[in-house]
Amino acid sequence: MMKRHKRTRTSARLLGLSAAVLSAGAAAFTYTAATGAAAQTEAAGRDAVPSSGATRMVRYDLGNDAWRLPQTGEPGELTGVVHYPAVLGAGRHPLIVMLHGLHDTCADRKADAARTAAERDGDDAAYEAANAKLSAWPCAPGTPALPNERGYDYLGRKLAAQGFVVVSVGANGINASSVTGDDNAAARADLINRHLRMWQKLSSTGKGELAGKFADPATGAARRVDFTHHVDMRHVGLMGHSRAGAGVTWQAADSHRGQWPKGVEVRAVAAVAPAYNVMTEDMSNYTITKTPFAAFRGTCDGQVGGEALWFAADAAKGNRSGFYQFAIHGANHNYFNTQWSPQSRQVAASDDAMPVEGHPGQCTDREGAAPARQLTEPQQRHVAATYLGAFFRRHLLGDTEPRLLALHQGKPIPPVLQADINAG
Repeated sequence: MMKRHKRTRTSARLLGLSAAVLSAGAAAFTYTAATGAAAQTEAAGRDAVPSSGATRMVRYDLGNDAWRLPQTGEPGELTGVVHYPAVLGAGRHPLIVMLHGLHDTCADRKADAARTAAERDGDDAAYEAANAKLSAWPCAPGTPALPNERGYDYLGRKLAAQGFVVVSVGANGINASSVTGDDNAAARADLINRHLRMWQKLSSTGKGELAGKFADPATGAARRVDFTHHVDMRHVGLMGHSRAGAGVTWQAADSHRGQWPKGVEVRAVAAVAPAYNVMTEDMSNYTITKTPFAAFRGTCDGQVGGEALWFAADAAKGNRSGFYQFAIHGANHNYFNTQWSPQSRQVAASDDAMPVEGHPGQCTDREGAAPARQLTEPQQRHVAATYLGAFFRRHLLGDTEPRLLALHQGKPIPPVLQADINAG
């Protein structure tokens, strides 16, 4: 029998924004700091690599079965989309690896329509048959894979413009696999380490599996990009959304640091709407005390409950490197990923927020909970990019700009950041 992990709540300091400030449905945030002052990272004081703000994008794809899940041997892809500064210059840029969570894997529109009809009619057999087509890996011949990793292009571009090399990797093989619970988080951590190993080889020698494998995402034409000695593998950041939020927490846990590839140091971890296995037997698999850690959740998240932040707080107990929690008012689960959001018109895209009867534009995450004005897709992504950018700049570049210090020390947000949020 699985034991339920006992929850403890940490004390919180509220970083509030008044209704007058929050125009156009922008967000309010709850901020929780680790006990004691956040430790300065080794990035503090180092020279940040200048960036012109211009960015470029390439893709690599080593195949749909280039990697095998360590738990089961099921096939997984090694693919990623890379956003990077157009001018890499002479220095090194911190690497940020982003990973998506659980979602359909195959963009089969007929199967999607059949599943919707089966759900409406209560036909379990038809539902399962359609679902099997949507969650297969590899996908059936002629059926394109759902590019879940492309859902963070907006974030990759903004981070690359700030001087980072950003790679969003595919995890459709894990989503289609039989692994669940802690094994699922462990598989995602293993996939992250696999990509980090390839990037470490490429950056240090210009060789390895990624050498000569970059292509234009739109045309597939080969693109030559020399990342040799331009990626700072000693300053790596991770962002995981949904199930991948649990995956990055697992990967960065104190007990798993020995599994990081040689020459790699993870300096900042962000879990966005993380879906943890709250029935875990061993909390040490998620405990992070040596790495700055941030957790985000929307108040209108229809898929992940408040346990996302409670669990993260438990995992970060004793973390003096910096622990931050953000409750984004009016944000749901899916809008963080453009492929999962209605405006994409992609298979299985949806708005998971719960509407409030009689109050158009208001949303919540459960019956009886306080409503909030729902953020639009662009607003939610602007808030995410603003705060994730600030977090990674602080801990990977040592950015001590006043507005970032205000963000990370619980002070009122300066007007410049309020204006940025309202612009979304």
